[in-house]
Parts: sequence; C-alpha cells; structure tokens
Amino acid sequence: MKQNRSAPTLEDRIEKIRTEIEGVIQDRVEVIAKESPGVPKGVIRNLLVARAPSCACEQYLMLRRPS
Repeated sequence: MKQNRSAPTLEDRIEKIRTEIEGVIQDRVEVIAKESPGVPKGVIRNLLVARAPSCACEQYLMLRRPS
C-alpha cells in the first residue's frame, strides 16, 4: 500500500494527540486549583495522573470517565 506523503506520519499524529492530552490535563488542573487555593498546581497534576498508568492516552481516558 502506498503511503500518501502529504498525510501526517504516525509520529506526528501521536505528538499532536499527546499535546492535546496535556491541554486537557492542564485545563483540569486549573479548575481544581481554583477550588483548592494553596495547593500547588504540580501537586494537583501529579494526583490527577497518578491514578492512570504512565501512558498519556490512558490518562486522558481516566480523566474523561465520570467520577
């Protein structure tokens, strides 16, 4: 099968998805930080992603599941 050269590579698509996931995580951190004054954003982020494996895709899926 010929690959279309203008199509993004798998690596490019993965990087784009990971960037979007980081945005979702950061948005969630910002919401929680407003509700939890005094808690450092780094701590909030670590607590959010600690529940999911190190795979960014799984972290995204965990954050999107209803609480």
